[in-house]
Amino acid sequence: MPSRRTVLAATAGVAASLAISGTAHANDKKLRSLISRMTLEEKVGQLFVMRVYGHSATAPDQTDIDANLKEIGVRTAAEMIARYRVGGIIYFTWAHNTRDPHQIADLSNGIQKASLRQPRGLPVLISTDQEHGIVCRVGEPATLFPGAMAIGAGGSRKDARTLGRIAGQELRAIGIRQNYSPVADVNVNPANPVIGVRSLGSEAGAVAGLVAAEVAGYQGAGVAATAKHFPGHGDTAVDSHYGFPVITHSRELWEQLDAVPFRSAIRAGIDSIMTAHIQFPALDASGDPATLSHPILTGILRGELGYDGVVVTDSLGMEGVRTKYGDDRVPVLALKAGVDQLLNPPSLDVAWNAVLKAVRGGELAEARLDESILRILRLKARRGLFEEPYVSHGGVTRTVGTPAHLAAADRIAERTTTLLVNERRLLPLDRRTHGKLLVVGADPASPSGTTGPPTGVLAAALTELGFTATALPTGTAPSAATVAQAVAAAQDADAVIVGTYNITAAQKALVEQLVATGRPVVAVAIRNPYDVAQLPTVPAYLAAYSWTDVELRAAARVIAGQAAPRGRLPVPVQRADDPAKVLYPVGYGLSYGR
Repeated sequence: MPSRRTVLAATAGVAASLAISGTAHANDKKLRSLISRMTLEEKVGQLFVMRVYGHSATAPDQTDIDANLKEIGVRTAAEMIARYRVGGIIYFTWAHNTRDPHQIADLSNGIQKASLRQPRGLPVLISTDQEHGIVCRVGEPATLFPGAMAIGAGGSRKDARTLGRIAGQELRAIGIRQNYSPVADVNVNPANPVIGVRSLGSEAGAVAGLVAAEVAGYQGAGVAATAKHFPGHGDTAVDSHYGFPVITHSRELWEQLDAVPFRSAIRAGIDSIMTAHIQFPALDASGDPATLSHPILTGILRGELGYDGVVVTDSLGMEGVRTKYGDDRVPVLALKAGVDQLLNPPSLDVAWNAVLKAVRGGELAEARLDESILRILRLKARRGLFEEPYVSHGGVTRTVGTPAHLAAADRIAERTTTLLVNERRLLPLDRRTHGKLLVVGADPASPSGTTGPPTGVLAAALTELGFTATALPTGTAPSAATVAQAVAAAQDADAVIVGTYNITAAQKALVEQLVATGRPVVAVAIRNPYDVAQLPTVPAYLAAYSWTDVELRAAARVIAGQAAPRGRLPVPVQRADDPAKVLYPVGYGLSYGR
């Protein structure tokens, strides 16, 4: 691994002069000097954060080389850096960037080496989506925490800060210095298909406090946090990956609801804010997505909220930003709106050349690019990339997935599990009377590199706690035959545990028929807590908020009485037959003492 001396030599003395520390703008003179020496092509590249396939910066597998050639026109990350001089790279599991922590560290070092060896080479800002819960890119053996809505159910700012601190330490150890988290959206729409349990809750003040705590944790650990998705994606019924959502909130409601967590993040000194590909007519009547809106990004975010950090787009490959304009116009319009970083365009070549052409043609001033590059370089300097761009295997071993970190995640998870129904005090289950358990239910693909599937994780955890538990996966849409099989198997069990996932009619039929057997049934919402409204006959119901191992193990401990249910709903659950009425309000949650 290159030494610090090698790093400084690789930057040809440019970055070597930047002993960056202290206040955010203390070294602007040095950073501006760096910018003044860059070519226009290098400046354009610095604005982009791009995906690249492969586990290695220089020697990826052939399938990844083929994918890179098809989508980017290069073979490797090193070639992409040499051609486009990108300022950032984003890691994805599906791009085969995140096999294991030591491999990720090597990939990060390879990327930095490839960039720093270029003329006027600068360190790369490596980012990822490590929200925890259902959206993570770095899986086991890294420490995985409960997702946002679970943290909201726990309600502890201390826990939120601990999450940020530990997750930040582990990300930094593998070379990731920018995390696209926390989600600052206030989820007030139970039908929201893209945010949902990725939100900390429906109460703006509670979300704001937890967002600020996570920001402090991440950035205290040396990783840039990113509040998303500005100006607020919490009240949509359309997924912006596939459509163009419209937010109908008034300006007054936006001030009271959506804006509150973002203001809190800004007060906490957040490094970056991600835009939303949503239409928000009360803030901009043009019909443009917020990502391309000068009134929203420059007028409100920069002007009214006083934010001068990095603004990064959500992925430019999402349909919500591509509906109105072509892929060549989107990056130019985003920069004109006030964006700094252009994330993951469908075609880097098209987007890069479009920006270059816009500057050469006079549509974009080069000075406008310089403003964004200065913000990006400030962030890189603040996060130590000029002084320490490389990571070590020793650091990975000492930091990632340590017993102390894993234990902290388990303790936090125990404080999030929420008991919503407990008729005749069915829970906790007693091994002497309910020793033989059947675990059925939905088995969605395991998120975030955890072991999964959910029925197997629950069964294994309950067996470790002294029960005899058998897993029978029934899926998200069980057939009549599958339901019949589960009902037959329930005859030999003392109790049945069933996991629901965004409950469907078929899942509802499964639970109802299991209840009809007379066997005690404990349902666990392994995603949205709203499922409980569809199951009025179930005698016991827990909300786990996600199907990651850490949350399922915590639910198992609550079922077994090894932990008390301490979570409280961070969102209201409406009645199924009358959504205008609340079945369980925010703050609801039973304990074993009553």
